[in-house]
Amino acid sequence: MNENQKKIRLENLNFSSEKPLIIAELGTSHNGDIKKARLMIDAAAEAGADCVKFQMVFADEIIHPNTGEVTLPGGRIRLYDRFKALEMPVEFYIEIKEYTESLGLLFLCTPFGLKSASILRHLQPKFVKIASPELNFTGLLEEIAGWKMPVLLSSGVSTLGDIEKAAGILKTAGNPEICLLHCVTSYPAPETDYNLRVLPNLAAIFGVSVGVSDHSSNPELVPALATALGAAVIEKHFCLSRNDPGLDDPIALPPDDFLKMTKAVRKAAERGPQETLAFYRNENGDALVDQILGSGIKELAPSEKANYRFTNRSIHALRDIAAGEVLKKGDFAVLRTEKNLRPGLDPCREKDIEGRTARCFIPAGEGIRFEDI
Repeated sequence: MNENQKKIRLENLNFSSEKPLIIAELGTSHNGDIKKARLMIDAAAEAGADCVKFQMVFADEIIHPNTGEVTLPGGRIRLYDRFKALEMPVEFYIEIKEYTESLGLLFLCTPFGLKSASILRHLQPKFVKIASPELNFTGLLEEIAGWKMPVLLSSGVSTLGDIEKAAGILKTAGNPEICLLHCVTSYPAPETDYNLRVLPNLAAIFGVSVGVSDHSSNPELVPALATALGAAVIEKHFCLSRNDPGLDDPIALPPDDFLKMTKAVRKAAERGPQETLAFYRNENGDALVDQILGSGIKELAPSEKANYRFTNRSIHALRDIAAGEVLKKGDFAVLRTEKNLRPGLDPCREKDIEGRTARCFIPAGEGIRFEDI
C-alpha cells in the first residue's frame, strides 16, 4: 500500500453496509509488550482488518480491589491485580497509534472512565468505542458526547430502554454519527444467540447505522450473516494464538481464522443479502441459519441473561462506610460489579447520593442501594 492509499484509507471513516468496517479487537492482548503489540498490528493488517482496537485500562476506573479472582493459564489471580498490570503510560498508546496509522489502519480505543477518556481525547482519535458494560455509565457517555465525534456504542447485555438512554445522551450533544454494535456478552457466545434480524430493527428505531461485535467461535457465520442484514461494522477479538496469556485470547480469532472472516464479510457484501443467505442456508442448513437470524425482537440473549446488572456499571462503596456516616465525594464510584459483588444504584444516580446518610453498614466494594442511604 503506497502513502496515498494509506492516507485515503485513514481519512475514509464511513460506516457503510456496502463495505463494512472490519475491526480487529486487540484489547489488552499485547500484555504491555510494545513489540508484541506491533506484531499483532502487523498480523491484523495482513489478515484484512481496516482498524485495530485497544483498551486503555486503569484498574480503579473499572473494578474495586474486592471484586474477586479470575482463572488464567498461570493460575488464579485477583482481577484487580490483573488490570493493574495492564496499566500503560500514555507513551505506549502514542506509539501504537502512530504505528497503526503508519500501516494505513484506523486506530480505535476504548476508555473505561474519565481519566482514560481524557488521555484518549488528547490522542485525537478519529472515533471512539464505548464497551457494553459502560453503556449505562452516564458520566462517561456525557463526557464523550461532548467530543462530537463518531461513536461505536456496544450493546451487549442491555435492554431496548438501556440503549435508548445511552443513544439519547449522545444524540442530544449532537454527535455526528453513532453506530450501534449488537453484541452478546458471553465468552464465547453461541452463534444461535445472535438474533441478527434485530439489526435492521435497531437501525430503524434509533436512526443509526448498526454493526456486530461478535464473540462467537465460528469465523464466518455471524459476521457474514450480519453483513447480509445490513451491518456496517464487524468487530471480532484478534490474537496471535489462542494459547497466549491475554484475557480474551481463548475466545479470539488467530490470523488465519480472522482472514477467513474478512474474506467472508467482503464476499457477503459483494453477493448481497439474498445470495448470501442462500449460500449459508445451503452450507449450514435452514434450521441453524434461522436460529442465528432469530426473531428480530431486542431482548437479552439466553447466554447473557444472568449477567444483567452484574456486568454493567453501578455505584459502589470505595471503603467501609459505617451507619450514620454522611457520604462524600471519594467514598463511592461507578464500577463494574463483575458478578462477585452486589449491584448498586444506577450510575445516573451518582450526583444524587453525595451528602446522603448511610442507614446501615456498607462494606467496601459492595453496591450502594436505595435501602442503604
